[in-house]
Amino acid sequence: MTFAAPLEAKSIRFRARSFVAFTLTPEAPLDVWLEGLDHWIGNSPGYFAGRPVVLDLNTLKPDVAAIESLVDVLGHRGIRIYAIELDGHTALAPNLPPVLVGAKEATTDGLLPRKAREESFDKAEGRAPEAGPDKGGKVDASKAGDSEPQVEASGTLMIKAPIRSGQAIVHPHGDVIVLGSVASGSEIIAAGSIHVYGTLRGRASAGALGNRGARIFCRKNEAELLAVDGWYVTAEEMEGVSRGKPVQAFLDGDALRVSTLS
Repeated sequence: MTFAAPLEAKSIRFRARSFVAFTLTPEAPLDVWLEGLDHWIGNSPGYFAGRPVVLDLNTLKPDVAAIESLVDVLGHRGIRIYAIELDGHTALAPNLPPVLVGAKEATTDGLLPRKAREESFDKAEGRAPEAGPDKGGKVDASKAGDSEPQVEASGTLMIKAPIRSGQAIVHPHGDVIVLGSVASGSEIIAAGSIHVYGTLRGRASAGALGNRGARIFCRKNEAELLAVDGWYVTAEEMEGVSRGKPVQAFLDGDALRVSTLS
């Protein structure tokens, strides 16, 4: 007589994870918006390659046919849409990316739904919240080598080694300080400000989660692109004005200013 061994039921594990995704918000007239997007892509080829992108259509409010066309147009530009944000819709056509339902944006004020974060920005009148007092100390500082990034208790990411070409630093919790140089073809994305004590040759995006008060500082500006809260300037726009100089970049209204440091 033979006996079959009992089958063990295997549990399925579900985990919740948070990711930093880029948001594109098309505006009318769409052809003008696409022209601006092409300008960005032309100055930063491959910028969207492999990046999760959410398409926020609450400003444009297109119909389903227009959404299909727009997703296709963006796909031909190498931009893959992972999800669509459109109030009043829970689902679109099966061939379109899923609609985000109840999604919240990670900002410097925490996780905020759309209405709450708009009220927060209106209340702040464009001013970023002041940073809290530094309580000192480092997280696992004694275990980190000089070449390894170290996160301060205040949320600041300290990088003591140069950033190599092709390297991407994403820090959604505060400022980034680089004691070395940042090579061409590399990138830094920070929720707060970015400080580079060497030459900045790559791309730097500060205030990535809506902090309009964020700034970018570098000892020598050779950057391919500087951006604060989505507003950006390219290398060609800085040529002859601030290239090769110590600079700071900051928002002045709805324009990004790059000024030299004395």
